[in-house]
Amino acid sequence: MPIDVLMPQLSPTMTEGRLAGWSVKEGDSVSAGDVIAEVETDKATMEVEATDDGIIHSIIGKAGVEIQVGTPIAVLKEEGEMVAKDYTPASQAAAPAVKEKAEEAPKAEVKPTAVAPAAKVVKPELPKMTAVTSPANTGRVKASPVARKIAQQRGIDLGAVQGSGPGGRVVKSDVDGAVVLNAGGSMPMALQAAKPLNATVEPHTMMRKTIANRLVEAKQSVPHFYLTVDVEMDALNEARAQLNNMAGKDESGKPAYKISVNDFIIKASSLALRAHPDANASWSDEGLVRHGSVDVSVAVAIEGGLITPILTSSDEKSIVSLSTEMKELAGLARAGKLAPEQYQGGTFSVSNLGMYGIKHFDAIINPPQSCILACGVAEERPVVRDGGLDVASIMTMTMSVDHRVVDGALGAELIGKIKFYLENPVTMFA
Repeated sequence: MPIDVLMPQLSPTMTEGRLAGWSVKEGDSVSAGDVIAEVETDKATMEVEATDDGIIHSIIGKAGVEIQVGTPIAVLKEEGEMVAKDYTPASQAAAPAVKEKAEEAPKAEVKPTAVAPAAKVVKPELPKMTAVTSPANTGRVKASPVARKIAQQRGIDLGAVQGSGPGGRVVKSDVDGAVVLNAGGSMPMALQAAKPLNATVEPHTMMRKTIANRLVEAKQSVPHFYLTVDVEMDALNEARAQLNNMAGKDESGKPAYKISVNDFIIKASSLALRAHPDANASWSDEGLVRHGSVDVSVAVAIEGGLITPILTSSDEKSIVSLSTEMKELAGLARAGKLAPEQYQGGTFSVSNLGMYGIKHFDAIINPPQSCILACGVAEERPVVRDGGLDVASIMTMTMSVDHRVVDGALGAELIGKIKFYLENPVTMFA
């Protein structure tokens, strides 16, 4: 009996994936565990393995297109098994329900045996811009609940949108690709301005769309407040230089480690969270989630977006261990090779733009976390000591806080403790 190979859910937030490419072709024999394709998820490019032994009867999913989780991408058959050329995967008709709840259509329109061709299950390689006018459609249009909601919010007439779902049903991707026209039939101002500039439309990556959705959700649903302090970094710079000078050599003759300012910030944040466990918590509607370990996420810029690898139990690790582990995680992140458990979770985030010369910025909280620390460049600034003017290396850092979890006083104590550790680095080794 033929076996459907479905688009797997490779991360908890993944609802669809983009096929980066196939490692096999039709007619190839595969064994369970063999890599058959690569899929670009909302976090990284990951390998898809065969779950059964067999022969690739047909490849349905096309490289470069986005496919909903649970949608058939290939069909396996047993050795010597005869499969009709027009065989349609049994799970294909129900696949869209993985992403969107099916809407009950009028009984007269129900066709239980009807299945959608593979080409209509996936999104096109480039988004189709459908011109949509605002007058309401008078007839009943088959559309998913999600598509109806988005269309209503954007003033889109579903009757003018061509559906790509089973039986011509309008789904979310169809509405996302629609261009809304105003009453006069003119294009939106942004598109009008783009035409003489020879602008092009570049499809969003899965990562960029996920980042956009999460940031909008965080900014709209999390009540942020911000705490800013200046930190004198001279003692830390001296301690860092001494530690790096003490580093031995590895097998290649290079220094065994090289600690960065960011490593000290991670360590200071970890110890401060251990000292103030009430801040190491997250909001949920059911109750306050108090985390049993301190797991610091660190923002890493990668091609096409941002990802936050996690240093688990970071308060229990030495600064050298944190530095080594962070470099390994950053390398995996830039190569798109992080495993889900290496970037999912975390109880606190650190984002550092000091290496870009940024003096101050406010970061957006990464839910379900309740705090994120934004650090700027350490630079020489005038300071007043004992009534006299002096010069010191100063870094400005701002902590964005979820007011539902952390109140002003607790937030002030937490960032004050981070400042204390950074200004007195010897205390981080006690």
